[in-house]
Amino acid sequence: MHGYDQLTHPTFPESLHCYINRNPGKFPGQRHQKGMIKEYYILNASSILPVLALDVKHGETVLDMCAAPGGKSIALLQCASPGHLHCNEPDFHRSRWLQETLESFVPLPHRNVISTTELDGRLIGRTNANTYHKVLVDAPCSNDRSWLFSSDVQQAAERISQRRTLPAIQTELLRSAIAALRPGGSLVYSTCTLSQAENSAVVSNILNSCPDVLPVDLSDMANTLSHEFTFAANVTHGLLVLPHKGKAWGPMFVSKLIKL
Repeated sequence: MHGYDQLTHPTFPESLHCYINRNPGKFPGQRHQKGMIKEYYILNASSILPVLALDVKHGETVLDMCAAPGGKSIALLQCASPGHLHCNEPDFHRSRWLQETLESFVPLPHRNVISTTELDGRLIGRTNANTYHKVLVDAPCSNDRSWLFSSDVQQAAERISQRRTLPAIQTELLRSAIAALRPGGSLVYSTCTLSQAENSAVVSNILNSCPDVLPVDLSDMANTLSHEFTFAANVTHGLLVLPHKGKAWGPMFVSKLIKL
């Protein structure tokens, strides 16, 4: 792997079963009602993989750097009971969406371990240096997943334009996440794009310029979950879930790094 030592991913589920409706259709959503807990959260199946890769343990301090709309934050809370979950979303409107999600799925007595902010994620490493055991960077990306469900020409043009500027932003977010990690802590970087420039190339840039981080090998996770997900071959520094006929989950790129 380009001269880098690989660390083995510590733990992962023995299996993950995804159930497919024989009559495909849009699953009904539930409206947000203040004071009411919703029964389920609609989440693309591949979106659970960054959460599983992060491997949060009970009592840990965790940062979800780009948290809106909040599905991965909810999944994190289902996997463990962190000592503190910091959910950050810089965009005002998306931050309101995040707040609604947390109110809709986390009972009030359990919200005392959650804090929300609207900070620029690129600055968190400076203000909260060496703070977190785990950081999730589900970065803003050109969002190829939406191409599966939309043919809007204007949106397509915007996404193509974003491919030129997003890698620099994603790299800055990753640098900030590394600075925010405690020594020995780990982060997961994820996107829902197929763009190598936004995926492996961003991670390679970080590994070439940050001597205090190492990549974590996620191949065991891919082997365990290969019956449910289609993974792209020859992807460096991570896993890439490809949408497949009958299992339109993804795309989802997942990479894990550990801070020395």
